[in-house]
Amino acid sequence: MGFIDRILLMAVAIVVVAIGEVRGGAMVTGSVFCDQCKDGRISLFDYPLYGVKVGMTCPGNDGHMTTVGQETTNIFGGYVMRFDGTPDLSSCYTQVVSAPDEASSGCTVAAGPSKSVRLMFSMFDMEMYSVDALISQPSRPMSFCLRSTSPALPPPVNPAPTLPAPVAPVVPASPPPPIFRLPPLPPTSPVPFFEASACSYRYWMMPEFRCYWKVVNPDTTVALIFGPLAARRYGIDMTLWNGLQGRGDPYRTLLREGITAFLNSYNSLQFPYNAFSVIEHMNTALLGSPRNVLFTALRFRHANSGSGGVTCRFRACS
Repeated sequence: MGFIDRILLMAVAIVVVAIGEVRGGAMVTGSVFCDQCKDGRISLFDYPLYGVKVGMTCPGNDGHMTTVGQETTNIFGGYVMRFDGTPDLSSCYTQVVSAPDEASSGCTVAAGPSKSVRLMFSMFDMEMYSVDALISQPSRPMSFCLRSTSPALPPPVNPAPTLPAPVAPVVPASPPPPIFRLPPLPPTSPVPFFEASACSYRYWMMPEFRCYWKVVNPDTTVALIFGPLAARRYGIDMTLWNGLQGRGDPYRTLLREGITAFLNSYNSLQFPYNAFSVIEHMNTALLGSPRNVLFTALRFRHANSGSGGVTCRFRACS
């Protein structure tokens, strides 16, 4: 049994909030990033952390904060905590508890502040909470981070007494040498990741654009990306490539446009959705009614079609 298969079996085993099998449940989702510049915010230089343990604390009956759950982030830096029933988690907080044992990321020295839990969705005894991204920091900012370049002022010194300078004979000045000017540099092409780009599922299925599948590959399973709810709806063997071919049904349309939005989020920094919001909207839709499923699919399709005049910037792979 391969590594991916073992992950999927574990994911299916923890589907305790599946609709129709339990009377209620609450789910808390969030992510952890490495704050490489130690500026306390998520920027272009930061990346998701895998294997970080996150804990959630809530006020007990005596008013003291008590740990109620811990989870470890996945390969995309995300984590999911599940609770039976419908507890009120609006007064709870999450925080980084510990880094991976191997500490290979170099971002394990200091954890950022805790973040409060916010209720995002509640229906049919099902609740979904979200948390702003947590951060972990290295011992010092990376060399490529922007720093203040203002030099320190030298200490004041007492001026030494000066003597009048001797008068030198006036010599006519020679003409200045000609100024050497460098030829203008050719214009540089924009970096594709910074370009505004939105591509429909048809582009992602064309063989000449296969090189844009960088973060995931077509054989990656839907369950591994979108979690247990997607595994229950679409099966543990459904791949991203098969999901792009879905049509004629609101749930298959949601999967097709959700996969496309996930791929576009990693291809363009200016895409309306980032990868984590795509996963969050996908799971929220799967917990709702068919009407919500259709509306979410249409929103994804609007973004994938290039809202605001944005076009697909794919170039044929060499």
